[in-house]
Amino acid sequence: MPKKSIYYDYQPSTPRDEKTDSGSYYFIFYQDKLLIDHHTNEIPFLKNLNQLPVEPLREIYLGQLRRSPCLVVEIESCLELSGMSFIDLKELYSILEYDIYLLAGRAIQIINWDKNHQFCGKCGSSTGTMEGEMAKICPDCGHFNYPRVSPAIITAIVKGDKLLMARHTYGITNRYGLVAGFLEPGETLEEAVQRETAEEVGLKVKNIEYFGSQPWPYPHSLMVGFTAEYDKGEIKVDGKEIADARWFKASKIQNRPYSISISGELIEWFIKKYSS
Repeated sequence: MPKKSIYYDYQPSTPRDEKTDSGSYYFIFYQDKLLIDHHTNEIPFLKNLNQLPVEPLREIYLGQLRRSPCLVVEIESCLELSGMSFIDLKELYSILEYDIYLLAGRAIQIINWDKNHQFCGKCGSSTGTMEGEMAKICPDCGHFNYPRVSPAIITAIVKGDKLLMARHTYGITNRYGLVAGFLEPGETLEEAVQRETAEEVGLKVKNIEYFGSQPWPYPHSLMVGFTAEYDKGEIKVDGKEIADARWFKASKIQNRPYSISISGELIEWFIKKYSS
């Protein structure tokens, strides 16, 4: 079942209404971790930021969620906040409501883009933010930058009634997942599927089909999911990114990712289709 769009209740380009007194959603980050109220498992909803003992380094208006303003804030130091703490986004899958989680992913990418483009990458001058557009522009040479998005592919490779799963050398090293990797210049998404599969596990695939996509703010990716069929070859892991790879029947798959991730969706698709 398709997930609800981020734009169902969210409007990114609405003018900021300074007279709003009902409150605003505040996405407050410290070292890329989001401030969460443990009593409600929600982000702060405040009339203004002065209600918290924090000093913002930068604050950016994101639009409106359910007609309430949304702001992303980065703070310089982590103060003691009663009943609140900063948590990594990857740990908030099952805690935050879906709309807020999607916007948190957008928020962290916007705040990091703003932080990392204070100076022009071409001439070194201080940049400014373009009016009415999410872009940084250099007043001296005219060079500009939009928020970066890095496309990556992830693929469910099927051989008969088995799914190829690989154990990575980084991250959660005791979990088997799917073959994935970043798109390279000059190739299509389907070619990226073929190249990553060959590089990481030494196999060739066929009948590559688009499955879906998902923003992946770690730190600024777009994951594009595919399904594919095994064509030929024997498993030979690269030993750099992949430590091991095996074929799994649906009944043998354990410790899989949350279904909110496209990796979890692809694995769930396989289990539903091939469970006996």
